[in-house]
Amino acid sequence: MGRPHGIRDPCPRIRVDCRFAERGQSLLEMAFLTPVLLLLMVGIIEVGRFAYYSIEVTNAARAGVQYGAQNLADANDITGIQQAALRDAADVSGLTFNPRPKVLCACSESSSVYVGCPATGCTGHPIVFVQVDTTANFSPLFHYPGLPTTFTADGHAIMRVAQ
Repeated sequence: MGRPHGIRDPCPRIRVDCRFAERGQSLLEMAFLTPVLLLLMVGIIEVGRFAYYSIEVTNAARAGVQYGAQNLADANDITGIQQAALRDAADVSGLTFNPRPKVLCACSESSSVYVGCPATGCTGHPIVFVQVDTTANFSPLFHYPGLPTTFTADGHAIMRVAQ
């Protein structure tokens, strides 16, 4: 049975030649797409690494305030707060406290406005908070043109002290 009238054979030569031509096209497409896919994969890995690093730095700040928020004595133990944060982020190198952990006070009638400790001039009772800010530098696996060689990850946590 022949071809219907008006339809050309896409491969007018022998069928074997057509298969080899399609294999070459697939190989060429793969050669063009592989570097793009590898670059995309490396970018995804870098973003994931930075996200993990940022979470670790934030969790370190949270661990520090959790230690300090146990009671008023621990709130003033700056060394203990820093050690708790450093233990939580053991795999983060270069974790710093910017500025050092501090104790904040507020009046019970306006707890969103911080005043100096000890809180003076409060009509209610003073509320004590602990604040920890952490910072660490992140270095990517590769240096990309147009991007800095290091990125800064910041963590911030504040918690009311149990009284």
